[in-house]
Amino acid sequence: MRLFASVYYKGTNYFGWQRQPNVITVQEVIEDKLSQYFNREITIYGAGRTDAGVHAFGQKFHFDIDVDEVDLDRLIYSINQMLPNDIKIDDIEEVDESFHARFSAKSKTYSYCILEDSKDPFLYETTFLHPNKINIDKLRETLTHFVGVHNFKNFTSKEEDKDNFIREIYSIEVNENNGLIYIILKGNGFMRYMVRLIVGMSIRIVDKDLSPLIIDELLDDNAPRNVVAFKAPPQGLTLVDVEY
Repeated sequence: MRLFASVYYKGTNYFGWQRQPNVITVQEVIEDKLSQYFNREITIYGAGRTDAGVHAFGQKFHFDIDVDEVDLDRLIYSINQMLPNDIKIDDIEEVDESFHARFSAKSKTYSYCILEDSKDPFLYETTFLHPNKINIDKLRETLTHFVGVHNFKNFTSKEEDKDNFIREIYSIEVNENNGLIYIILKGNGFMRYMVRLIVGMSIRIVDKDLSPLIIDELLDDNAPRNVVAFKAPPQGLTLVDVEY
């Protein structure tokens, strides 16, 4: 039986999603609790990775269990009782065994949150505290240069890519609410650090009043590989949803 789950978590206390030696990760914590519940080793397969300190509202994963029937309501309740307070399983359902949480995904949506303040005791773990006022109109204009199909080799630390670093960003929205700036990005896939490098470079352009045409040059297929140096901090980033 293959089960498909949705989970949200605050990533502050974790070294990212993927299980790694000698550090605590979200995947490891969930696998350990599921293994305890079923009294056998369980391996989960996520829709994608999140970096250390990055959060999720809509991370997805699947796992297989060799039983014929599972009380899903009881499973959700029990696992949530076992998990720490910064991780919660939102839903679990049975899916066809051909389904894969990563490879069946059609799009992903990320949110990056910025607070125009140098210090906030309640929001510093979930926002980028930016000390200066941001020109929202120029930020919107700058981010439009990333929408569409582009070669993002200069906006990821990934060394090689089977798709030659080509990705499509379907839309980018910039919204303001109570002093918070939300950048919402939806695309067919995002490589390592891609969102944080896009946001970091965009803020750099706005802060320094540079031309957004720099982005077009960096996205050009023929541009030399020179990964941008301005990476937004992880705590402002949240994986919002994965669509199938």
